[in-house]
Amino acid sequence: MEGNFVFRVKLGEYEVEICGVREEVLKTVEDLPDLMASVYSAFEKVRPKTVTTLTVKSEAPKEEVSGQKYPKISRTQDCDEAILKILETDWGKWRPRNIGELKEALKANGLQYSGRVFAGVLLGLVRKKKVRRWKTDAGHVYILAEKETLA
Repeated sequence: MEGNFVFRVKLGEYEVEICGVREEVLKTVEDLPDLMASVYSAFEKVRPKTVTTLTVKSEAPKEEVSGQKYPKISRTQDCDEAILKILETDWGKWRPRNIGELKEALKANGLQYSGRVFAGVLLGLVRKKKVRRWKTDAGHVYILAEKETLA
């Protein structure tokens, strides 16, 4: 295994691994910008075409201005249903919310889930494209994903 050299790079959901003799791999790494553009282009052709619309209200609800008031939702046993109900409210649509805010909103409704369960369910909703997630300076934020049909 003396001549075997591996270089792996991951960009978003795409990952490329280059294996071979060290000199050949390093030469290929020099060509990486062109290679990655080709790989990205290839994946774009097979990516499903879906349109997601993000709705963010421009005014804060009155409850938000007055302090730590959270919306009331109907009781549910399912964590995913509870998260979706919270995000469907004006409070959830007004701006993207972080995990702490979502957990506090559920707690205010008498719903508590372990951190592990909560994070797993939230990630599942993101993967099912029911919730949108992106990273900010303060961490990941979440908002309800609204789908539009392609005309």
